[in-house]
Amino acid sequence: MAELSWGSPGQEVCRIAAWAGRMPLLINGERIDLSQPTRELIYTHPELEERAKLLRSQPAQTVGPKGLLYVRQREFAATTPKDGKWTSRRAGCWDPGATVRVLICSGAICLTHCDGSDTETEVLLIMNAVKVLSPNTECGRLEVHLVGGFNDDRLLSQRLTKQLLRAFDRLQESICLMTFCVTELNDRQEKGNHFPLIYGIAVNVKTGDIFPATFPDKGPDEDLRSASGLTGTKMVNIYDSKKEQLCIGPYYWMPFPHVAFWLEKDDQTILQNLSTSPAAEPPHFVSHIRAALMYLKEHPFPDKTLFPSRKPRLYRKNEDGLWERVSSDQI
Repeated sequence: MAELSWGSPGQEVCRIAAWAGRMPLLINGERIDLSQPTRELIYTHPELEERAKLLRSQPAQTVGPKGLLYVRQREFAATTPKDGKWTSRRAGCWDPGATVRVLICSGAICLTHCDGSDTETEVLLIMNAVKVLSPNTECGRLEVHLVGGFNDDRLLSQRLTKQLLRAFDRLQESICLMTFCVTELNDRQEKGNHFPLIYGIAVNVKTGDIFPATFPDKGPDEDLRSASGLTGTKMVNIYDSKKEQLCIGPYYWMPFPHVAFWLEKDDQTILQNLSTSPAAEPPHFVSHIRAALMYLKEHPFPDKTLFPSRKPRLYRKNEDGLWERVSSDQI
């Protein structure tokens, strides 16, 4: 199976451009013209389509929980190949719909899942996470990979893609756009409906290789994290690479409005009203939403039932590469 890996040649082009002047978002050393439509951007830079085609050609690998750091919507995690828990390990995210997965590489690796809630702030957060972990890395080595979304009827993917490109272009650092497998480059049609070709991606933390993936296990605390997402939480960092700990919460929310009402509805009603792309959702979408709604019903005041000490739920990888709960007193 072919693997995607971009190393020294692309980095060298970006480094030269960085020295030539401030050029925040680059393709092969040239600043991107964001005034042109996305289709024109692809036409002007055919290498983007070739890389997207290569990524799409890879069959999705099933990534189990061993050695996995899973990132949900509105979460991000940053680490480095030197992380003892992640040598030859994988970080990944998967969710359907009009959202986009963003991967930043610069010695450090940061994976996140954006949905357009506060794109500029989120880009600043993930860029800062990368810079903290790679303070001696030249800015010209920064690379960004965008994967996800499709030609949805509401044009949510297109808007989010433009927001991300603008946010990266406004950075002080030069950053190279390496992968652009979004919107029409990640779209397929079936019986008049549009669907994403790639729903999830994973990255090998040691090598930086990116590949399509599915994740049977999305834990730990899958229902808690999903419930928090339904309440409109902001983007959060879930991994402390220095302590090698997954940090979940603390989360706080008010009682979710009409939760009993939604739990009484049939699957089709939930699908049509709680999804941004109902036709593109996988079969398990509704069951996951129901589980999150039930969690919100059972925990209307998480500060009392889930986080009474106001400390996060901490996990570390055990010798088998699986997450194991540890005491919050170890913070």
